Amino acid sequence: MSPLRHVASALIVGLGIVACGVNIRLGDQRFDADAGPNEPPFITPAAAASEPEAGLTSYCPSNECPAGWTTCANSRFPCDINLDTDPMNCGECGNTCPTIGPSYTSYGCVAGKCRTTCTSQPPAYDCDGLPDNGCEVLATTNENCGGCGTTCPDPARPCVEQPYVLGKYACGCPPPFILCASPYPRCLDPRNDDSNCGSCGNACDPSGGGKPEIDFGYYGCVSSECDRPRCAMFFANCDDDMSNGCESLLLTVDNCGSCGNKCDDGQECLLDEYGQPQCMCGPGKTLCNKQCDDVICSGSCRDLSSDPDNCGACNFACEAGPAHSVGVCDFGTCRRKCAAGYADCNGNDVDECEVDTKSDPRNCGACGRVCDALAGQACVMGECVVEPCKDDGDAGPVAR
Repeated sequence: MSPLRHVASALIVGLGIVACGVNIRLGDQRFDADAGPNEPPFITPAAAASEPEAGLTSYCPSNECPAGWTTCANSRFPCDINLDTDPMNCGECGNTCPTIGPSYTSYGCVAGKCRTTCTSQPPAYDCDGLPDNGCEVLATTNENCGGCGTTCPDPARPCVEQPYVLGKYACGCPPPFILCASPYPRCLDPRNDDSNCGSCGNACDPSGGGKPEIDFGYYGCVSSECDRPRCAMFFANCDDDMSNGCESLLLTVDNCGSCGNKCDDGQECLLDEYGQPQCMCGPGKTLCNKQCDDVICSGSCRDLSSDPDNCGACNFACEAGPAHSVGVCDFGTCRRKCAAGYADCNGNDVDECEVDTKSDPRNCGACGRVCDALAGQACVMGECVVEPCKDDGDAGPVAR
């Protein structure tokens, strides 16, 4: 028996910001209301002389926290706590949201309140609105199928997960799918299911009840009927002549995945990570983890210049560093990069990314960008806080 026939048999059987920069403002910088957009496009010189001169609002450093931000007892910097989103200080300092909620829930801080979120797997809902019992309803029941109060009164159309949509439940199966109970309730397509051909449990005889053997093929379910010629997985009848069976292997550079799908020069036809035939690999990509079982090969295409798991060579992974840093691949060489909002200001590899540039007034938004310490100016989200300057002459330097 040829290697290809071995394969067919096996397949048939088993299928910046400056110190006083205008960053976060407690008021809008805009033209004076008397010079708004409703003024006529042309005015007389006399009328123009009577109008007050439009001016910009002046801004000065501020030690006042913007709305939603505050300084708590455990704060490292002024105004570094967001009461709207911080689960450890939700709505007020020290108000910690629970880490584990009632059934099928998780907690988070939303708009300054500890709120529950229902799980998606399995899908659950809070139908009674009571926080004590969490998300008490599963979307998999006939009483609440896919949503609160959606019932499935017909026993022949119970609540079932819909085909090809993970986590979506509805009453019964959409055509042409049918509901089969074994080994668990699920929607199946009876038109081409060799084990449920035309109806649940109707398994086709791969020999066709003694019909002539098909090279690299068998007899299965086609258009809801058994005993119809079918090709084994990854084989096809490309010449439309069933007398020589399924003569074409769909794992070649001339027929990759389908008849006539030719790979470009330098590519190979392999199974991808999802088990599907693909032409591998295009320009700039390298074939990694190639494995072959008889004539069936698999692998993955990687960009060795930027892939942190395959940097410079297949399976050479870039390591993460201390807290707030990640490993990245830069032109085939591993290096570490600070996470957003952090920076390495002292150049020390031991404590790299040691500065929180979101809140540190000495390094606000970037290393060395200093807010006004004398004014107690806070740094919020990487920007020095400002507010409209007071009218008195001691308001200090002006920021615009």
